[in-house]
Amino acid sequence: MTETKSKKIPIYSETEKTDSDRKKNKKHDPEKVKKTKPKASLKELESKLESAKNEAKENYDRFLRVSAEFENYKKRSTRQIDEFRKFANESLLKDMLCVVDNLERAVDSSQNDGVKNHTIVKGVTLTIDEIFKIFKKFNVKPILSLNESFDPNFHQAVMQEETEDYPDNVVLKELQKGYQMHDRLLRPAMVIVSKSKGEKNDLINDETDKIKIEKK
Repeated sequence: MTETKSKKIPIYSETEKTDSDRKKNKKHDPEKVKKTKPKASLKELESKLESAKNEAKENYDRFLRVSAEFENYKKRSTRQIDEFRKFANESLLKDMLCVVDNLERAVDSSQNDGVKNHTIVKGVTLTIDEIFKIFKKFNVKPILSLNESFDPNFHQAVMQEETEDYPDNVVLKELQKGYQMHDRLLRPAMVIVSKSKGEKNDLINDETDKIKIEKK
């Protein structure tokens, strides 16, 4: 029979075993690992806290600025949209002014010449009324000129006329109506203004020194 070789198992004493285990676990001792970690000083922690506070404050200030800019952008966009809606038809309405001028001249001419075809005159007058209804819808209205003080923002003086009945720079005649749309000028009124007798026919006043007056 084949003899089975017995394997000898080393036997350690309790003391040797304990020393061996201690050597193996020496590197993994959590207590010693904790002790080897460097501790942050109080000043470093305070510095980090202060830095975090400053960063948070900067972020909050940036947030406030962006919010304010966005609100301003919304208001500006709203104004631009409203402005566009108000004056979207400005060029078309401005072109219609010449049509109104011609129709009004036709009515005035028929009345001055004593034309008896009242049906045509009435039809033209009704057409003018309909156009003015459209103007009213878009807040287009004539500029008041007659017997008003000359205003270079709304009037264009083409002539001065000597008179003793009015003070200087009063609108005596309106050669062409002026119109405004909302608060914007569509077309200035062409007018003749008053001038005291004996004065030079130069300029209307200091405010309108850029407007040249044609002598009558």
